[in-house]
Amino acid sequence: MRGTIPTLKGTAMPEPRFRRYSSEVRAAMLVDAGLACLARGGITAFTTDNICREAGASRGLITHHFGSIDGLLAAVYAAAYQPMLDSLAPEGETSPSLMQIIERVFGTYNFTRDSLNVWLALWGEIATNPALQAEHRRHYARYRATVARAIDDLARARGLSVDSQDLAISVIALIDGLWLEQGIDPELLSPTRSIDACRRMLEPIFGPLAGSLAP
Repeated sequence: MRGTIPTLKGTAMPEPRFRRYSSEVRAAMLVDAGLACLARGGITAFTTDNICREAGASRGLITHHFGSIDGLLAAVYAAAYQPMLDSLAPEGETSPSLMQIIERVFGTYNFTRDSLNVWLALWGEIATNPALQAEHRRHYARYRATVARAIDDLARARGLSVDSQDLAISVIALIDGLWLEQGIDPELLSPTRSIDACRRMLEPIFGPLAGSLAP
């Protein structure tokens, strides 16, 4: 039963169905609702009706803020990706080491069932959704550049020559695979073991890597 709002005369009037929020707040609420729908039911639950019901918003607001449901999905992808990217090189730090990056990835991610559901839904949709592909490429390019820069720094310090761009792809692919395994069965694979697996892949190329002390 909806509540009531007192009037100046002491009478009551029905509470409006939709509250007024700023444009920024309403857009953020729709993104949060989209994440909640993905976590609860995967990509099939990412519908206009479900999202609007979750956010307490009218259907037209998705089009108003994001252009389409695909535009909202791209914004949801950015909201899921951005915090991890920001954690790799915190404000004021320009050159994290390669092992620092790896440790921060596994230290930042929340290995929960909701997190796993969200990413499985997003990854599964990328191949067929142009808007999501574009958003993925934008964020992945920043991720790859950060990892490649750390690889270059490490190789330079060790006097080595490596293809940092190609190696960055391999490092990210390993991280994604380990994250997926950890999300499926966290008792089998801990963050520490995941970090050690990345180290073991890199040490034949660079030599000993002492965690965040590298190079």
